[in-house]
Amino acid sequence: MCRNIKTLFNFDPPATEIEIRDASLQFVRKLSGFSVPSKANEEAFERAVEAVAAAAPPHNREIEAAKARARSAARFGPRA
Repeated sequence: MCRNIKTLFNFDPPATEIEIRDASLQFVRKLSGFSVPSKANEEAFERAVEAVAAAAPPHNREIEAAKARARSAARFGPRA
């Protein structure tokens, strides 16, 4: 994956609709290989952007921290 794609964490303050749409557009551009779709593919490109934007649920800081601790414990074992 491209390291220039900005991750939206949706914590405080939560990501705005514009930020989510921009990140979705960037993601679809990266996957498709096109920065601007052709007229024939424009509708499918926009549907893909909307689908990616809709699939971005907001995150909860406490839940994400608990997941990170569980991954760390599974990888390194419990803290001494």
